[in-house]
Amino acid sequence: MSERPRHSPLYALTKTRLLEFIRQPEALFWVFGFPIVMSIVLGYAFRDRPPDPVPVGVVEGQGSAGLVASLGKPGTIRPIVFPSAAAGSEALRIGKVALLVEANPELVYRYDPTRPDARIARLEADDAIERSRGRADVAKAREQLVREKGSRYIDFLLPGLLGLNLMSTGLWGIGFSIVDARMKKTLKLMTATPMRRSEYLLSHMLSRFFFLILETGVILAFGLVAFGVPVRGSFGLLALLAAVGGATFAGLGLICAARTQTLEGANGLMNLVAIPMWLVSGTFFSAERFPGALQPAIRALPLTALNDALRAVMLEGKGLVTLGGPLAVLAVWGVGCFAVALKIFRWQ
Repeated sequence: MSERPRHSPLYALTKTRLLEFIRQPEALFWVFGFPIVMSIVLGYAFRDRPPDPVPVGVVEGQGSAGLVASLGKPGTIRPIVFPSAAAGSEALRIGKVALLVEANPELVYRYDPTRPDARIARLEADDAIERSRGRADVAKAREQLVREKGSRYIDFLLPGLLGLNLMSTGLWGIGFSIVDARMKKTLKLMTATPMRRSEYLLSHMLSRFFFLILETGVILAFGLVAFGVPVRGSFGLLALLAAVGGATFAGLGLICAARTQTLEGANGLMNLVAIPMWLVSGTFFSAERFPGALQPAIRALPLTALNDALRAVMLEGKGLVTLGGPLAVLAVWGVGCFAVALKIFRWQ
């Protein structure tokens, strides 16, 4: 009579996946180190400090000295003098200046209206010049400067980096592991075991859950200590979002690796899935920048739903009841991807 196995195949496979991951230093770096490096670089670049003076070109000629003095007085503009209109236009074309001013003899502003910094430079320059010529403000205003944590770029960025990291871990961490096993013929050997396909695929997903909470905690702790990024909502809810988001992207990783025979092929498929979401899902800038006609498709993407939910909890303190929409999007993607992967998966 054969001895009954001490543990189920799912337990043994999940444990094996965990040990494989721990023994890969490069995988540990991409899961834990890379988001911190990105936070340091981008957080430093967009740290709390006044905006740099806007570079504004001035064409040398009659009245140019007065223009330079007027533009430099507020401290928000950095005037640059050019010997000719052609030289100034070239600097404007290559982005060296945001605005070109010429007194000929009337004021002429040259700028690209599609550039936000150019439009701001136009307003700043016009205000500085008009003030220097004696313009008086009709309505007096009193300024109250607000520097509230939660409105900075690093506060917007960190939840996006967290969502991006969960996506990358699910796609590349699982996809490469399965394809590598297929290339080494170890998947073919598993067909002789009593293990089911569902147990093998679930073991990859479950092995990532151990690291999801850990990597989420590391990134959040770093953001809190280094930049004071607020977490106004529940840490338990953040853990739930990390688990659901991680499972969703693990399902996408399983689909990419279900039949792929080479690492190059898997990498191409995963880039095809990931890069559009990198660009449109609100990781580095708001997804609302894209046209309204695209918004329904963008909101249906799993990374958009995860980023929106993470920001709602961290920055707005929202609760579980208000996150039904994003969680539903993630659940549909996760369950659907696992079902498709289970259907199309091949051992060899």
